Amino acid sequence: MPMLKQKVQYMEEKVFEISAKEVTIEVIDEATGKTYRRTLPIDYYETANGLVLRGENLDGSISQLVFYTSRGMQRMQDLTGGGPDEDPCGTHK
Repeated sequence: MPMLKQKVQYMEEKVFEISAKEVTIEVIDEATGKTYRRTLPIDYYETANGLVLRGENLDGSISQLVFYTSRGMQRMQDLTGGGPDEDPCGTHK
């Protein structure tokens, strides 16, 4: 019974961000069907707005890929003035 209680507590916990200093990638080769797994030194950061992957390229400078969720795209649009003209809290004039 204690394991069930622990599982329920975990399911109720809200996670707002996930971050790591390395990622593990698993691929299945199309030709052979063989599975390969690699752990790479890539920074990983995820929120409800999107996902960022960051690492060094061949010359040692930082490269990053950013993937936005639909919520993240909407927020970006609002921040840059492309969203609807509405005042959700009623305090803007």
